[in-house]
Amino acid sequence: MSDKYDVIVIGSGPAGYVAAIRAAQLGLKTACIEKWKDTKGKGINGGTCLNVGCIPSKALLDSSHKFHDAHAAFKGHGISTGDVSIDVPTMIERKDQVVKQMSGGIAGLFKANGVTSLYGTGKLLAGRKVEYTDFEGKVTQLEADNVILASGSTPVAIPVAKVDNDVIVDSTGALEFSEVPKRLGVIGAGVIGLELGSVWSRLGSDVVLLEAMDKFLHIMDQEIAQASHKIYKKQGLDIRLGCRVTGTEVKNGEVEVTFSDADGNEQKQTFDKLIVCVGRRPYTEGLLSADSGVNLDERGFIYVNDLCSTNAPGVWAVGDVVRGPMLAHKGSEEGVMVAERIAGEKTLINYDIIPNVIYTHPEVASVGKTEEQLKADGVPYNKGTFPFMAIGRAVAADESDGMVKMLAHAETDRVLGCHIVGPSASDLVQSVAMTMEFGASAEDIGMTVFGHPTFSEAVKEAALAVNGHAIHMPNRKKKK
Repeated sequence: MSDKYDVIVIGSGPAGYVAAIRAAQLGLKTACIEKWKDTKGKGINGGTCLNVGCIPSKALLDSSHKFHDAHAAFKGHGISTGDVSIDVPTMIERKDQVVKQMSGGIAGLFKANGVTSLYGTGKLLAGRKVEYTDFEGKVTQLEADNVILASGSTPVAIPVAKVDNDVIVDSTGALEFSEVPKRLGVIGAGVIGLELGSVWSRLGSDVVLLEAMDKFLHIMDQEIAQASHKIYKKQGLDIRLGCRVTGTEVKNGEVEVTFSDADGNEQKQTFDKLIVCVGRRPYTEGLLSADSGVNLDERGFIYVNDLCSTNAPGVWAVGDVVRGPMLAHKGSEEGVMVAERIAGEKTLINYDIIPNVIYTHPEVASVGKTEEQLKADGVPYNKGTFPFMAIGRAVAADESDGMVKMLAHAETDRVLGCHIVGPSASDLVQSVAMTMEFGASAEDIGMTVFGHPTFSEAVKEAALAVNGHAIHMPNRKKKK
């Protein structure tokens, strides 16, 4: 093993492995260090996203949705299935196989692109040196012209609900239940709480989500957030806002949760399992020596500029460990940008156009500014909304819940944001993100020919509605 590289990446999650592959593609001698192990103690790539985050949670969401359809939706289509049951261990095993396949894919990509894969831990020292410790404890000092820190994030722990990996679990433990809990409590009704709550609710759990914030999905467009809330309530999710957990007590295999409700009254409720998902924090333990030259901000994130460069020359940081939304695709694009800038290219990221998705059913997705942000910034805007219940494909597919909301500048008509709750929202919003990248107007989208019948017609109609030209619903009268 050579001890000198052009690029060393610490972490092989979506930000790290993409940075390593792109650097190698550009002819840079690259190594990537990963500390994650599988159940057999073998090093695996993919970080949190692949191993205990995005990919396994989507596998369970898909399995539970199929069960729900077979149990509750097929009858309306004239399909008789008889008694439907769920084999949770088999579902978990399928999830694990999906993870294994995807992790193996990264290993294959590393090999194909010439990335040296190192398993163990990496610590940044002064002068772009990296202390690499393998799983057997052997320590090697490596050198690089550039070091990319991509150590990711970890769940936030709260003292009032200490994770025991049995009755009280974090988002990782919620992917490993051996049976469906009859009563499931979730602390936090954000993206992770809603997705995990949806999985187990579809399988039969009575799910209660305790959210400290008074507003539901407060960072999202509130019209879409409220529409989503109604859908989740109809699905059986009990979402309680303004609830602050003050204590937990585990006894006899269940947990009693004490919390104050929105009116300030103390409440107690007992659950068979409790998931703690109140957010994530940057993971930097053991990553930096005292003289590394890399600074952290007041929230514990590695400080970087707009190009993801740290205070230390030749040291970069990307993904969850730096400012901005903790999104796998945001980290991946930062990884590409950094690799290309190291190679001398002038790549930039448009941070104003990063999609965000909640993979419930229906999905919730957004890109660009919310209506609340535009109001706060004093930006003149027009908006158009269009319901999926007026889309033939959605009605035919029994997917008519939700809507598309389009926001455009009142003077230039340039699209400023799009927010969707409905079928295939994650894919629909991406098409809008692409048009926004090229500075499209609502009229541009409205003039584009969309296939029929498709879910995407709701995007076209919402764009037409911005200027009062929607075809398949009455248009709002514009204020004079």
